Amino acid sequence: MKFDRDRIAELLQASLPDDANLFVVGLTVSDAIRPKVTVTLDGEQGVGIDECAQVSRRLARRIEEEYGEEASYTLEVSSPGADQPLIDPRQYTRHVGRSLDLKLTDGTEKTGVLEETTPEGIQLAEVVKEKNKKKTLPATHIPFADIAEAKVVISFK
Repeated sequence: MKFDRDRIAELLQASLPDDANLFVVGLTVSDAIRPKVTVTLDGEQGVGIDECAQVSRRLARRIEEEYGEEASYTLEVSSPGADQPLIDPRQYTRHVGRSLDLKLTDGTEKTGVLEETTPEGIQLAEVVKEKNKKKTLPATHIPFADIAEAKVVISFK
């Protein structure tokens, strides 16, 4: 059986709860004999296991209605891991005050503290090393369009 990714995306959107601020940051549908549908959800306040389970049940029901109860597939609904890059601008909001590693579209890399998010981009106070010391520069605006990849720096201090 072959699943149509666009149709699965529509079914997924219909499976999200109305009252939760959840959004989709990833959807893959494998082309295997037994397709695997992998969904990654996030929310402005994060996403919990109960919300993932709820969306999983709703989506499974819709897939069975669309493709028949005998459809053989694997469904995985999860939140992004701590090591996953930030994909959607809405993901940045809850990381204000944390350090980010950025790779920009021009090839440069920056590390600094996320001070603020705006609809157009972020305010980052870049941390640079100067003569064996770390120095924090004044915050600068970086448009989302200039960010190729952003990851939260995980610190165990």
